[in-house]
Amino acid sequence: MESSDKVVETVLVGNYVEMETEGKQTDIKSKVSKLFWHGGSAYDAWFSCASNQVAQVLLTLPYSFSQLGMMSGVLFQLFYGLMGSWTAYIISILYVEYRTRKEREKVDFRNHVIQWFEVLDGLLGKHWRNVGLAFNCTFLLFGSVIQLIACASNIYYINDNLDKRTWTYIFGACCATTVFIPSFHNYRIWSFLGLIMTTYTAWYLAIASILHGQVEGVMHSGPTKLVLYFTGATNILYTFGGHAVTVEIMHAMWKPQKFKAIYLFATIYVLTLTLPSAAAVYWAFGDLLLNHSNAFALLPKSPFRDMAFITFGFACTPLYFVWEKAIGMHECKSLCKRAAARLPVVVPIWFLAIVFPFFGPINSTVGSLLVSFTVYIIPALAHIFTFRSPAARENAVEQPSRYFGKWVGTYVINIFVVVWVLIVGFGFGGWASMINFIHQIDTFGLFTKCYQCPLQLPPPPHLANATAPLPPPMANATHLAPPPHHRTL
Repeated sequence: MESSDKVVETVLVGNYVEMETEGKQTDIKSKVSKLFWHGGSAYDAWFSCASNQVAQVLLTLPYSFSQLGMMSGVLFQLFYGLMGSWTAYIISILYVEYRTRKEREKVDFRNHVIQWFEVLDGLLGKHWRNVGLAFNCTFLLFGSVIQLIACASNIYYINDNLDKRTWTYIFGACCATTVFIPSFHNYRIWSFLGLIMTTYTAWYLAIASILHGQVEGVMHSGPTKLVLYFTGATNILYTFGGHAVTVEIMHAMWKPQKFKAIYLFATIYVLTLTLPSAAAVYWAFGDLLLNHSNAFALLPKSPFRDMAFITFGFACTPLYFVWEKAIGMHECKSLCKRAAARLPVVVPIWFLAIVFPFFGPINSTVGSLLVSFTVYIIPALAHIFTFRSPAARENAVEQPSRYFGKWVGTYVINIFVVVWVLIVGFGFGGWASMINFIHQIDTFGLFTKCYQCPLQLPPPPHLANATAPLPPPMANATHLAPPPHHRTL
């Protein structure tokens, strides 16, 4: 009978074509797959943005507070959160402009993921594409490296029978499984779990620090040096610069036009996590954080701490797309072939995480040299140049809101972003971060087995010059001199 027949229709979902069935008989496998795997709603985008925006940087924000001081730490989070939301809004406008123009030309994106460098290419030409591609890929590469370092560092504090470098070997192999996730369209359960774990970790840090109380003789001396101050500031710049994957997340949505407010709401939620956790840990441990970039290092071992974890995979997925396009595999329908083609991308991520395991200082370096351009300067400039002519402004797919002052207000805000980030983020931040990064290399060396593990740490700053009883005289006491790395920056 007709009522028992299944009607099959092709439905466009995000950037994939799926087959849906309608009828009395329900395909349970299809429903489960759609529930956990096929996400393209505004909620999915919000989960992806919120979990990707802070991720592993959450554990280094108390370290940044120790460099900046409490007041500057709070103000920089609010300021860069707002600035990051603005540039995400600008990127969303440019994406919609590019996609609309291409769809008018009958370009089919069903098996193609649009990326930021393609938006720049379509709107401004190949020179913008090349600059955007270079900055974006380098940032995503080191963003993946930082995620891997963070995961290995966290595992070490759960089980310190192995050093951090060994855990990096092990976890790097585990993270290679991300090659099987086709796109952000399929990150539904992963982004949901990522946000749950990030939320748990943030509130664990806050509550555990309050219950622990202040350590004896706690000092809150920051800010004390310009180098430390701007290093901490650029780490927060990096924290709210997670939208290097904004275009990929938008492209996975059923209705990308809804994205504009999503990033702002994600930022507001993230601030409810980062401000209490960073402030509480800094209140409890103060200057001790200057030598502990991972906040887990100072909290006592417990089952609650061991449950905290940060997810991996968001930053490397766009790199997979770029590599697939370079070798002509992006539109291949075989998941196994695409996964095999992606494996070479994992190798440099794995290698760099072993070479530069400086979790915390590397965040600031990447923030100042790469995030400043990728996330803030280039999008703001691209918007200015895309709509520089009266005709382009008149025919724009989306007109600026009157709340921002229409075109004049939008231009003023974009120019402010460019100037501020260029001077403060890239200029002062780059100077401070590179000095700090070089200091880490001089102190611990490359390929170090266990960065900032207990036996490697210098004394706390307020104890570095404390007087201590002299050892008994010896004939040759030169070996008693402290090693060079027992100095504070």
